[in-house]
Amino acid sequence: MSVVVVGGDYLGGIEKNLYSLGVTELVHISGRKALDHNKVRVPKATAFIVVLTDYVNHGTAQTVKFVAKSRAIPLIFAKRSWRAVEKELLAGKFIEFKDE
Repeated sequence: MSVVVVGGDYLGGIEKNLYSLGVTELVHISGRKALDHNKVRVPKATAFIVVLTDYVNHGTAQTVKFVAKSRAIPLIFAKRSWRAVEKELLAGKFIEFKDE
């Protein structure tokens, strides 16, 4: 499964946790600079896109939203913390709750 993450300079634990959920390819776009909206490249087999709302340029977020809608790719908006991302993934039924 391929996932695109937009926002944040580095992903920290989010990247590790996504890989543990079965993600095989992770594309990260910083999205902090004004010209990053020109760098939005989404692979064909993308399962969903995660936008980290507290670390993304407004123009880049709009571009990602347009690309996701035009290609019918599910879009998740969350803060840059694993708990916030996990909550949105569970709400969107992208992952199921696992007892640990």
